Amino acid sequence: MLASTKKITNLWQRGLKAALLVVLMTSLSLGLSAAWWDGGNSSTTNRTSVLPQGNAITDGKALLRYALPIKNRAIREAQSSLEDIGQQLRGKRWSSITSDITKAAGIFTNREADILEDIPESQQANASAILDQIKEEIGTLRSIVEAEDKPATQDGRDRLLGLVGQLEKMMVAEFPYQVPAEYSHLPQLLGRATVAVETNKGNLTVVLDGYSAPVTSGNFVDLVQRGFYDGLEFIRSEDFYVLQTGDPVGPDQGFIDPDTGEYRNIPLEVLVRGDIQPTYGITLEEAGRFREQPVLPFSAFGTVAMARPEDDPDGGSSQFFFFLFEPELTPAGLNLLDGRYSVFGYVVEGKEILEKLKQGDQILSMKVVQGIENFVPAQAS
Repeated sequence: MLASTKKITNLWQRGLKAALLVVLMTSLSLGLSAAWWDGGNSSTTNRTSVLPQGNAITDGKALLRYALPIKNRAIREAQSSLEDIGQQLRGKRWSSITSDITKAAGIFTNREADILEDIPESQQANASAILDQIKEEIGTLRSIVEAEDKPATQDGRDRLLGLVGQLEKMMVAEFPYQVPAEYSHLPQLLGRATVAVETNKGNLTVVLDGYSAPVTSGNFVDLVQRGFYDGLEFIRSEDFYVLQTGDPVGPDQGFIDPDTGEYRNIPLEVLVRGDIQPTYGITLEEAGRFREQPVLPFSAFGTVAMARPEDDPDGGSSQFFFFLFEPELTPAGLNLLDGRYSVFGYVVEGKEILEKLKQGDQILSMKVVQGIENFVPAQAS
């Protein structure tokens, strides 16, 4: 499995490849469709999960939208219809796309009050302006779909989802839970942050989700702010699997806190769909919850997760990896990495650069470009 030490590289390779083979064989023999959601229940969860049925979501931006801790069912239903357009475009199912647009348009027209209900008073005017823009964009998209222009339809759908995402962010009133006391001294990200990653092959943009992994994301932001990753090489590259970095120069295999002189380790942190707060310090398999799915799954190319020693769920520190999702080998919803490693974000821009990066390539710099106000530095323990 993915370890933060160099000593067990061969063991990790054998273990991961064997796990992926088991998953593939199981999915083929059982004929399972890959679906990672369970629908949720707004009375017991901090998220309303109105998710499309069918194939699992493999787009990081969509996963991040669905991961926001909101309960507004109207906006989720509208989002689901717009997200579905991407799936229908693959087969150029124009009648289905038209149906999706019609459903979304009806929600934005007839249920506007329901959407605005969860927007703070101070942002109501801005939200109303966005809704007006959405209605205008929907009209434009209808015309594009009538012309069966696939690239323009994709662009129009993406613009609409960007506006929907703005409304959904307004609905998050406050951070929904407290990090357990035993981890509260560690850096935290109580919300989201965007990190610009400059490499020798080009640039990536990563969105970190502190709502689902506040400690893991907070640790990462802290290291980015310190310039820890600047100049580090990618130390492991496995085609179709992972690209790993974060091993500092010298004998240390993680971050040594200059204030304490000690290795900073962070816990395994996985938020299960339907739970109020993450599960800490234990894999979902060990917790007897292996059938349950994380809010942030390993189902998108460019999933960002924390590496750790094989035998220590709480041994992660600075090393992390980009997961190179390959649907034929790692079917979404059946991935044995889910619940075993802390996912804390997704690459949202620069995926074509990520495809080019290999072992020996280098991170030139990292910078938090948005969301630093959500960062809480480490506290003296």
